[in-house]
Amino acid sequence: MRWLVLYARSRQVPASAAAVLAAALAMWFLARGEGTDPRLPVLALTAAVTAASIGLGGQDSALDRTAAVRWGPRRAVHVLLIGAVVASVLLAVRAMGADVGTTAFVVRDSAGLAGLAAVGAVLCGAQHAWTLPVGWLTLALFPATLPEVAHEILAWLLLPPGTAAATWVAVTLAVTGTVAYAVVGPRR
Repeated sequence: MRWLVLYARSRQVPASAAAVLAAALAMWFLARGEGTDPRLPVLALTAAVTAASIGLGGQDSALDRTAAVRWGPRRAVHVLLIGAVVASVLLAVRAMGADVGTTAFVVRDSAGLAGLAAVGAVLCGAQHAWTLPVGWLTLALFPATLPEVAHEILAWLLLPPGTAAATWVAVTLAVTGTVAYAVVGPRR
């Protein structure tokens, strides 16, 4: 059990948890009485995932790489926990009366964003893992004129949960990000 506490501290989990709760509190405050505009929950999900993404790397990457533990399963669980915790916190906000969308919408977007943050950690390092989720959100909020399928792929974060393209993009990002981060780890 001690290793779990040390792991959580080395991955800045307490600070990330505080930021996730702050994003949820802001979501609750802003979404009281709102309609079903998906931009607000997507902003809250992105803020929470980016706050948690800093923990995708430790304080010393050389120490992590030389440790006599199997990092692959721990890394995969870490990414999955980011998605699960972020979705759970936002669904708890929904239970308090805020309109954050359906359960399928929140779960799909949190899983896809967690996978995207994991890809960001692999490509850019944990300190810059937030850039891919924030960049994709920016493109989704301000889309260019594109063909329908390309628009659905780009704006998957904002689409209703029954949209096949959005679901496939989220699943692809979640699986690809989790596997890539579990196998490769964060960039130094």
